[in-house]
This record gives sequence, structure tokens and C-alpha cells, in this order.
Amino acid sequence: MQLIKHWAATLDDYAIDLAWSPDGSQLAAASAAGPLTLFAATDGAVQHVLPGHDDGTNCLAWRPDGGALATGGQDGQLKLWDPGAGQHTASVKMGNAWVEHLAWRPVAGVAEPGQSSASTWLAVAAGRQLRALRPDGSELHVFKDAPKSISAVVWHPRGGCVAVSYFGGVCLWDADDFIAQKEFPYNNGIQALVWSPDARWLVSGNQDPSVHLWVPEEDMELQMSGYESKVKDLAFDQSSRWLATGGSSECCVWDCSGPGPEGREPAMLPHQTKICATAFQHAHGLLATASVDGVVMLWSPERPKPLRATVQMPAAATKLVWSPDDTMLAIGSEQGVVYVLKCVS
Repeated sequence: MQLIKHWAATLDDYAIDLAWSPDGSQLAAASAAGPLTLFAATDGAVQHVLPGHDDGTNCLAWRPDGGALATGGQDGQLKLWDPGAGQHTASVKMGNAWVEHLAWRPVAGVAEPGQSSASTWLAVAAGRQLRALRPDGSELHVFKDAPKSISAVVWHPRGGCVAVSYFGGVCLWDADDFIAQKEFPYNNGIQALVWSPDARWLVSGNQDPSVHLWVPEEDMELQMSGYESKVKDLAFDQSSRWLATGGSSECCVWDCSGPGPEGREPAMLPHQTKICATAFQHAHGLLATASVDGVVMLWSPERPKPLRATVQMPAAATKLVWSPDDTMLAIGSEQGVVYVLKCVS
């Protein structure tokens, strides 16, 4: 297994977010300074440079059909862009708080370019505020303010509810009638949140430092402690069996099959320095991990000898994102360079 450089491009500041278009034809990159760049996946050619947000961009998200790109910034605005024409289409002022979390509702069957289902809406979080916006940016619903600033927004894999975390817990908001389905208290700060693809597990990475797991359908929860630092990196594989967690210089991979990871020893995938990013492939079993010394590694966690490939980058990764077909790994870096590597057997 090898990771071979396909192309690279330089932004005007460190890469704060990266996302592939749903069809894999484009890679969107946001620099911390504000501008957005749309690259052709095939060769890295710049298709559009968009102004983004004057005070800095924080996050971006593609609509499930690929027909729009949403961004949030330090100017307190949500912006929508036409990625084909490279044009700004709408802005929504969220207030004075930074827009830090965006997530489109996943809808089965949304595939035709330019045709967005009416049930697809965008969850936007700024400070303690969560809003639901229609694909054109018009307001659908304003939720009750969270008790503290929102730290993560993640959709149930089938789109039935959206999980929102904050210091003190997680709330599941119904996607159709906007009522709170469940609330899970947690007496500490939550740094990251992820659903398993089969929707059984909802997992938080925490400031205390620990990893906490809920099984919403079974009213069960588990806790794994003993991490070196707060846990900000979480990733599930496509089978929902393997949960990769950061929080130290070793990536811990927990077996979540059957009764779950409690009482089981995790696989320990070592780096020389602290883990700063993790990403499983969408449909295959490879796990990419990055550490602050610039090393990126590929692993097959189920193998007795899991390490498959190692690459030394010039700077620490800020983001790891697999292409939709799992053949390319995009890496954003602290130096503002975006690398796209091909995964070759």
C-alpha cells in the first residue's frame, strides 16, 4: 500500500476546513484568512476563488446533491455559494457569534445535480443558537438556545434527528417537528461528536479527558477514560465496528461490536507525537491518522500488523478527508498547503 502525491496547492493561510463535493469532482478548501478555493479533483486546477468571509472562514459543507456550498465565518454569517458558477447566492446573519458548525440533513435518494429535496435543510450553529435553514437560505426554524455554546452538530445517519453538543450534554432535535427527542447530560466539555454509520452509537470526545458512548435506542452509556489530553478526534469505520480516537500520541481503536468496547483492550496505533486528525474511508477499511510532527499513516485496524503506509509531510495536518470513492486522501496543513494523495495498492 502506498500514498502517492497527486497534486498540491497553496492557500493564503492555514487550511481550516476541507470537503469533497458529493460526486468527487471538486475539492473545496477554506483558509483561516477567509477565502475559499474550489479545485478540480483530477489535477488540482483552480476552478474558482471565492471571497468567503472577511474576518475569517470557520467551516464549510456541501449540500447532499452538490448543488450548493455553505460556509460559516467569524463575521457571524452563513453564506451559500453556487460551486459551478462560482457565485455567492445568499447570506444569513446569525448575530455576533462566530458560525462554527454547519451540517446538511442527509436524505436518501438525493443525487441529481441541482435538484434538492424539500426535506433537505441545513443546521447552522453560532454561539448557543441553532437554526434550520432551507436550501435557499430562508429560515425554517429557530431552536431553543443551548445552555452553553454549541461545540458540535452531527446528523443521525438516516436524517431523523440532529445531535447538538455543548458543555453539559447533548440534545437530539427531531428533524421534522423540531422537538427535543432526548437529552443526554454530561458534566464536562464536549470537544467532538460522531454517530456510528449504523446509528447505534453516539460518541463524544471530551475535555475531561475521556470518550463517552451512548446507545440512544437502548438507554445505555459507556465511558473510556485515561487519555493524555482532551479528545478532539473521532472516526468510525463503515462497518460501525471500529472507533478511532485521538487524545494522545497513540490512536486508540476500540471494538464496538456486540456489547461494545467496555472491558476490551483497544488496538494502539503509535505515532511519535500527538494525534491531530483521524479519518476512516467511506466504504473500505483503511484508517488515516496524522500527528503534529507532520506524519500521516495508513492502517488496517483488523490486521495483526495494521500499519500499511507512512508519509512525512512538511507540517502538521489540520484536516484529513477521503474522496467519495476512497481513492484519494486530501490533507490540509498548518502551512496552508493542500495535498491530495492517491492510495495505491
